[in-house]
Amino acid sequence: MSNNPGFWGWLNERLPVSNFLKASVTEYYAPKNFNFWYFFGSLALLVLVLQIISGIFLLVHYYSDANQAFDSVQGIMFDVKWGWLVRYIHTTGASLFFVVIYLHISRGYLYGSYRKPRELLWIFGWIIYIILMAEAYFGYVLPFGNMSYWGGEVITAIIGAIPWVGDWLVSIVRGGPGLGGATLTRFMAWHVAFIPLLLIGVIVFHLVALHQVGSNNPDGIEISKNLDANGRPVDGIPFHPYYTVKDIFGVGVFLTLFAVIVLFAPTFWGLIMEYNNYLPANPLQTPADVTPAWYLSPYYAVLRAIPGKGFGIVMLGASIMLPFFLPWLDRCPAKSVRYRPVYFGMLILLAISVVVLGWIGLQPANPALLPPARIALGVYFGFFILLPVISRFEPIRPVPDRVRM
Repeated sequence: MSNNPGFWGWLNERLPVSNFLKASVTEYYAPKNFNFWYFFGSLALLVLVLQIISGIFLLVHYYSDANQAFDSVQGIMFDVKWGWLVRYIHTTGASLFFVVIYLHISRGYLYGSYRKPRELLWIFGWIIYIILMAEAYFGYVLPFGNMSYWGGEVITAIIGAIPWVGDWLVSIVRGGPGLGGATLTRFMAWHVAFIPLLLIGVIVFHLVALHQVGSNNPDGIEISKNLDANGRPVDGIPFHPYYTVKDIFGVGVFLTLFAVIVLFAPTFWGLIMEYNNYLPANPLQTPADVTPAWYLSPYYAVLRAIPGKGFGIVMLGASIMLPFFLPWLDRCPAKSVRYRPVYFGMLILLAISVVVLGWIGLQPANPALLPPARIALGVYFGFFILLPVISRFEPIRPVPDRVRM
């Protein structure tokens, strides 16, 4: 009888592959009552891989030069074999990435996934979201279409509001007085190298934190409280094969939707690719309405709703930073929205405020839109300001001792 352990045995002696798979997949116990909202974590990883692969192919044919950037993108679209498909995958992926991320974040709000012991998990997740916004912005400028150019001008000009060093920082970011080749080189370095490495690093921490504390569930109940004789959660099941099969189904549905958009609606009515970006950058021709990509438009609406550039930037920063403190602002004994009707109403108002701000941010500047923008902004900040008080005294429904299927 041969004692040859084979390749798998040889590999495991030198690298703990089997132990990793057991800890992360086959013997990682997840709650039994996962639902639709739990697809989006795995879908986010899928889209990240698609973005990296498609981005590498685009980088091969892209020139970070002010006089060649736009033409190189057009060359990808019309001269490179299947180049149009790769670019549409990348642009569609950027938008759907944020769709998935926003739904993933919504799950955290709904079921209290930011609560103890998952505070650090939530913080890492929100850092990932901020990094993605930076990554999307730098990538948005690189095609150097007319909307990309003016979007870059507007956003970099915001830095100029920083007291004393603002103008100096603007010149450092741009590489000169205005957007040009130096700007594109800087932005490409951030978009292609530094930010992706930073993003992958934080994602690793996010996943490590997830496996340390375990997944939350729609009931907001810790499954580790009820263990069987073998020390396994009574309310849990192995992630593989039960949830891997479900995730594969979700991936199939998502990729079908992805393919439909790429092949039949790659611009998606101007939300994925603005029509002004089909024109080359022109410093002398400002588009009629300089607006950001839809996934950044709520924050742009915050800037326009506040009088005074400096105060607007402060409010913008506060709107981004407030969710970091959510684990300590929410003081209700129940975690899940299933048992918190008042909190559910607050979440509906919060969602409406974000949608209203996003819509206003996509519209041309109009004084008539200032009142609704300020009301929506007030509702947004009101959620975080009132949550510590309301969550302490709000009535809650009886919370079960075990998860409900």
